[in-house]
Amino acid sequence: MDLNAHLYAIGLPGPRQEGSADAMGFKAWNLARLAAIGLPVPPAFVLGTPLCARHRADPAAFRPHLRTLLETQIERLEAVCGLEFGSERKPLLVSVRSSAAVSMPGMMDTVLDVGLTDATLRGLLRVTGNPRLAWDSYRRLIQQFAEVVHGAPAEPFQTLLHDAIAQAGVSRAQDLDFRDLSRLCRHYQDAYAQTVGQPFPQDPAQQLLDATAAVLDSWMSPRAVAYRRLQGLDDGLGTAITVQRMVFGNAGGTSGAGVGFTRDPASGENRLYLDFRFNAQGEDVVSGRHAAAENGRMALVLPSVLSRLQSVREILEREFGDVQEFEFTVQDGVLYLLQTRAAKRTDWAALRIAVDQVTAGAWSPATALRRLDGVDLPGIVQTRIEAAGTDRELATGTPASIGVASGVIALDAAAAERFAQTGTECILVRDETRSDDLAGIAAAQGVITAKGSRTAHAAEVARQLGKACLVGCNGLRVDLERRRVVFGTQSLHEGERITVDCGSGRVLAGAVRAFVERPDVWLDQVARWRAIAGPALVG
Repeated sequence: MDLNAHLYAIGLPGPRQEGSADAMGFKAWNLARLAAIGLPVPPAFVLGTPLCARHRADPAAFRPHLRTLLETQIERLEAVCGLEFGSERKPLLVSVRSSAAVSMPGMMDTVLDVGLTDATLRGLLRVTGNPRLAWDSYRRLIQQFAEVVHGAPAEPFQTLLHDAIAQAGVSRAQDLDFRDLSRLCRHYQDAYAQTVGQPFPQDPAQQLLDATAAVLDSWMSPRAVAYRRLQGLDDGLGTAITVQRMVFGNAGGTSGAGVGFTRDPASGENRLYLDFRFNAQGEDVVSGRHAAAENGRMALVLPSVLSRLQSVREILEREFGDVQEFEFTVQDGVLYLLQTRAAKRTDWAALRIAVDQVTAGAWSPATALRRLDGVDLPGIVQTRIEAAGTDRELATGTPASIGVASGVIALDAAAAERFAQTGTECILVRDETRSDDLAGIAAAQGVITAKGSRTAHAAEVARQLGKACLVGCNGLRVDLERRRVVFGTQSLHEGERITVDCGSGRVLAGAVRAFVERPDVWLDQVARWRAIAGPALVG
């Protein structure tokens, strides 16, 4: 195999700019399309999907070849960025992202800020003049490298972060100053050595090689395999790797990271559906560990960016011919797009979107019917509850889906699966949404989390599977040791029944009577499409 034949570029000089979606993976292929139509995309190079197969077949034998490929391609990225990977004066930092041949939200790994070391941190300070950015990026890399490359638990790092927040007398990580973060980095390096058994690597080239190999390995991670089984996808499809110049959403008060949908993926409403977190990196939004609902502040602080996102929404739907989910970063008020893909949506939303697009003339009836292929149209319903008194209210949260679900409390994926096996409907209640909970999400009727955003990967999976889902529930605390949950002042044990109402965003005690709403008007339109054109319409 000619390995160089499977290298691709986005915004880099050279004869080979892009390949097919199968070769580049859909994420990179879509990025290349965004760049080609003039949208702001940081430059990157791509290791194609056949290289994933080579790596899986014999990782040790492929490793020297992988190192050579990375060394040659990073030089191209340096040339276009005017920065040097590993430089102590003008360091280039990169992200290492998967680009699977099929969309697998949250199932694959990512490593950001690759290239930061004790030495290159000084260079980042020099070129940005932003000490908080440098130290914050470094502590993020140390933790993410431990988790992704070495499979270390997040808890030691999260404990240190919570301690630093408490000692500084602030409420969240964004409020830590550079002195707090520099001390935290030293503690993180100690925790890294203790959990991994070796010091944090100070060779940027080694970081890049290890991060790339780990992201390739994540193709066969248990959660990725479980997702493919659930979706009927082939393990042989493989993933590509995108190595991209870092842009920093954690650069200050006019920076941040977000996820947007060009339409509401739960209801199908024709509006920009957006989660944004100031002074944050993308993982803060999609990981499920943090809330990300600062859209009102965004309208005040970054109105031009929000206006630009509204125009991007229209461009994306026009270019890709479908509703899109996109990830973006804002650095010092400048917008960068990092991903777009066809949006996962509820069946209710899929039906509404199809009807709206045909009515607007954007889709033909034939296109709409193809997009609805595989959707159980007669089974589409939305449940709503009859009025329930406030005395039954346990908590409120942010709806990430639609509908109502009742069931007994399950505090982890294993418990949810046990309840499901006995025919007992359950609600998965977690501190934060995690992609590792996929089996539990699939087994449960609904999901509730204390933390996280509605665009976190696990919340997206719940929405796609048609599960009622509330995130960021106020006053919710999960006590795994005692197998109970605390809603404010009320305590319930695993196995007690609750109800999730996505219409009102409430968690209610016990079971609640619900009524079923059917989208008969929309279904009648679909029936007319079929009746008028007959079998030829869907051929």
